[in-house]
Amino acid sequence: MTAKVIAPPATGQQSTGLLSRLTNPRVYCALIALSLLLIVPALVDSPFVVHVFVTICVFAALSTAWNIVGGYAGQLSLGHTVFYGIGGYTTALLIQHFGISPWIGMWAGAALSAVVGIGIGYPCFRLRGPFFSLATIAFLEVVRLLSIHFTGLTGGAAGLIVPLNLGWAWMIFEDKFNYLYIAFGLLVLTLVVSWSIRNSRLGFYLTAVREREDAALAAGINNTGVKLKAVIVSAALTSLVGSFHAMYMTFLEPATMFSLATSIEIAMFSLIGGLGTVFGPLLGTVLVVPIAELARGWLGASANGLHGFVYGTVLVIITLTLPGGLVGTFGARVSQWIDRLPGGGRRDDDYAAPAQRPISGEPGQPILQAKNLVMKFGGLTATDNVSITLRRGEILGIIGPNGAGKTTLFSQISGFLKPTSGTVRIVSGDGQMTSPASADEFARLGVGRTFQIVQPFGKLTVLENIMVGAFMRHPKVDDARAAALRVARLVGLEDIKDVEARNLPIGGLKRLEVARTLATEPSILLLDEVMAGQSQSDTVKMVNLIRTIRDTGVTVIAIEHNMQAIMSLSDRIVVIDSGRVIAQGDPQDVVKDRRVIEAYLGEDFVDAQGI
Repeated sequence: MTAKVIAPPATGQQSTGLLSRLTNPRVYCALIALSLLLIVPALVDSPFVVHVFVTICVFAALSTAWNIVGGYAGQLSLGHTVFYGIGGYTTALLIQHFGISPWIGMWAGAALSAVVGIGIGYPCFRLRGPFFSLATIAFLEVVRLLSIHFTGLTGGAAGLIVPLNLGWAWMIFEDKFNYLYIAFGLLVLTLVVSWSIRNSRLGFYLTAVREREDAALAAGINNTGVKLKAVIVSAALTSLVGSFHAMYMTFLEPATMFSLATSIEIAMFSLIGGLGTVFGPLLGTVLVVPIAELARGWLGASANGLHGFVYGTVLVIITLTLPGGLVGTFGARVSQWIDRLPGGGRRDDDYAAPAQRPISGEPGQPILQAKNLVMKFGGLTATDNVSITLRRGEILGIIGPNGAGKTTLFSQISGFLKPTSGTVRIVSGDGQMTSPASADEFARLGVGRTFQIVQPFGKLTVLENIMVGAFMRHPKVDDARAAALRVARLVGLEDIKDVEARNLPIGGLKRLEVARTLATEPSILLLDEVMAGQSQSDTVKMVNLIRTIRDTGVTVIAIEHNMQAIMSLSDRIVVIDSGRVIAQGDPQDVVKDRRVIEAYLGEDFVDAQGI
């Protein structure tokens, strides 16, 4: 029998990777700034100052956890303290009834909060705008009333006292600085988790969902799925902080643990610091909490409610002068300064491009079949028994007058609209015909689409927009970045890759839309009026780009009103009028068809010309 030799771990490589991270100026500057939360109270040596810094760490951690849902995913949860209260009560009850250490009980509370988060999020994420916020408030109020009603379990409105068992095992101390160590550790934990999410595929997906849900679906993102992941993580972190804070206060009551005012406060700290940023919630908390706590400490009972006035004043000032928050407004400039420090910067050449997904199949074979598609909106029939077959390797042009049903057809063959009747079948990777059920499933099967009205992720850079598409085939961030760079070069966006998408002109936005779709490495590309509104030079560039895309093996369907461009591009033309296919075939034959001329120029013109 031969012995299996197990190679030792590459400790040298691991230590080198860790060292390179620690020598990154963004990392060591952040660590220095965070250490001040321990250094300052240690130097001042005042119990009140320690209390202020414990409060800063607790609320900064709560706000950072909330930001994962409210900032990254854009879901304005105003009932988030439901998880804070669940964590606190679960930990306290486990101590009281079973003698279980809070170090264990807090994880039980986190698990329960994650389950409750799923129960709240799954139905509520289907709501939009203020309705989602109102639903979260309703859940918070229901749980608060239940905690008051079950007096035998929670103590009701009279509250619940945490057993005062001193020591690290019970998280109760005489020396208040020990509380600061734990609060600081929880803050660091939430920041690390927040940073990890923001710089992962999940973080990009959450931002994409927040910016444009339809465009996110087109990039293969399961919108509800990624939002549920965010709420699970956020609920668990919020619960952990709630468990500790219950130990710190040693007294729990429903009005405090399930407080709507506290929910609004932690959301406000994120708004002041910068929604959707890693350090924004911490900065907002550091700015506001000390002012309110010091005012209450100096003025005593006469300052009751003063913290609300302080919070509101700062919020109004920031909203009026810095709508992006502190980090959102100044973060990029500060980051540029930090990157100039020793160890900063990484070149794009450092990212090795991953292999592109091969596109298999024989040219000319059917790759998509739409049969008898009917789409009715009330009494309006948008598509009426439309059938088309797309063959691998061709450019199929779809033309027709405004309101003919072209974009509705696109939405059906890309999964954004479910036909009233009819079927759409696509050749999957194993060569079998399949009927996808949703837009993200269409995308994962290789159907990429652009939109008639461009839908960029405005607050992401050009490269980050393309990365959102690349993540579907390349889950790792470095691989997605390298694939996005490759696409940016192909489409001609490399020179402006670091520009925010909202600052691009229409021509750049159209190319970005194509680039993001190409990054999903589709086998079928649906282009919805990508030349509309462009200059002549941009149109020529787009025509050449579409030909290049087809030459890489991607099959193209294009809707276009620029007749000269679409006729020169297409191998085959389908003409739709009033929701019906009236002609299809070779471009030169189609343009001579009397029905096509009537659809575009009208019967009077045709009769006058004697056609």
